Amino acid sequence: MKRILIADDEEVLRMLIVDTLEEEGYELEEAEDGIEAFEKVQNNEYDLLLLDYMMPGMTGIEVAEKIKGLSGKERMKIMMLTAKNQQKDVDASKAAGIHYYMAKPFSPLQLIELVEEILDA
Repeated sequence: MKRILIADDEEVLRMLIVDTLEEEGYELEEAEDGIEAFEKVQNNEYDLLLLDYMMPGMTGIEVAEKIKGLSGKERMKIMMLTAKNQQKDVDASKAAGIHYYMAKPFSPLQLIELVEEILDA
């Protein structure tokens, strides 16, 4: 079973993502800020990390940059889910080691399709 960590400070959005993905059979965990997300990544194995860009404690960019320095996390894919969708934000995400980028708002079907594509690759 594929494990996904959902890191977003908006509880309603985390609930929407969980509701969308749990029916697909993924094991899901949540983090409500960047610090919690980084701590969970340090102590657990995930196949995919869904990161919000703007979070308290640490931004999604900062989390991704810190993960790049962790040994044994190279296999984990990272997807940014954010309302910040200007080219400079996309470029900053790629530079931080983020593999995929999805702009908010997004449809649940779009999310399912991209997550399946990522985890089947």
